[in-house]
Amino acid sequence: MDRLTAMQVFVEVAQSGSFSATADKLDMSRAMVTRYIAELEQWLGARLLQRTTRRVTLTDAGESCLRRSQQMLALMENVEEETSRHDGALRGQLRVTCSMSFAYAELAAAIADFLALYPQLKIDLNASEGALNLVEARIDLAIRISAEPDPALIGRVLAPCASVLVASPGYLAKHGTPQLPADLQAHRCLSYANFGKSEWKLQRGVEHAEVHVASHFSANEATALMRAALAGGGVAMQPTYLASPHLQDGSLQLVLPQWQLPMMNIYALYPSRKHLSPAVRALMDFLVARFASEPWRR
Repeated sequence: MDRLTAMQVFVEVAQSGSFSATADKLDMSRAMVTRYIAELEQWLGARLLQRTTRRVTLTDAGESCLRRSQQMLALMENVEEETSRHDGALRGQLRVTCSMSFAYAELAAAIADFLALYPQLKIDLNASEGALNLVEARIDLAIRISAEPDPALIGRVLAPCASVLVASPGYLAKHGTPQLPADLQAHRCLSYANFGKSEWKLQRGVEHAEVHVASHFSANEATALMRAALAGGGVAMQPTYLASPHLQDGSLQLVLPQWQLPMMNIYALYPSRKHLSPAVRALMDFLVARFASEPWRR
C-alpha cells in the first residue's frame, strides 16, 4: 500500500465527510477510496472513521491520525519544493481558489498555460463563491476581487478590475436606454445578492450618484447575471473580464458609458510569507505578466 496516498485519501475524507466527494476530487473510484481507508486502519490497528448512512465522522484515533497525516503530507510537499530549488523544476501540488466567474473567464485557461510550462506541477482549483478559511482548507493561493481584501491575509495585486453596466440590444429596444443614473429606477435591474443589491454607486468626474434600483432578479454569481442580461432580462453590473467579449460581438451594449462604477482589484492572497513555495511565487509572477496585457483591462 502507498501509505502517503492512503494518508491523502484519509485527509480528504476527513475534510469532506464523504467517500464519494473524495473519489471525485482525487479522480479514483469509490471502491479504491474505501480500500485505502481500510488498509490504513489495518496498518494502524485502529478504526479512524465512524460511518453512518448520512455522514462520516472521526474517531479519537482518527483525530490524532488526521493531524499526523497533515504533517506528513506537508513535509512531503516541503521535500518536493526543496528538490525543485536545486534542479529548477516545479513539483508538487498547489491548491488555488477563486470565484466561479473568474475561473470560467480567465483563470482556468491561465492555469492550463502555466502547467504547460511546468509539467511536473499539479494544481487543484476550487471555484467557489463562498469564503474559505485558507489554512483549514489547505489553500496555497486565493484569487479574490475586492476593494478591501481580508487584512489577515498577505495580498498582491494582479490587475485592476473595472465593472460596467450592460444590457442586451433587445432589452434596450423594448424598454429604452437610460440617459441618467436616476433612469435606472424605471428599469429591470439584475443585482448581486451579496453586495450592492439595491444601491448602485456611479461617478462621472466629480459627480457622484447613488441609485436605489429595483432588483427583479438577484444571484450570488456573475455568470448567472450575465446569462440573464444576454437573454434580455435587464440591466446588469458586470466585470469587464466577463462583459468584454459580449460587448465586442454586440450581444451586450454599454449602459451609461460616461459613468464609472467603483474600481476593484484582483488580488492573489495567501496566509503567510513564511515558507511561500517557489511554485506559488512562480504562479503569481505568471498571472501578473499575463493579466498586464489582457484586453478587458483597457
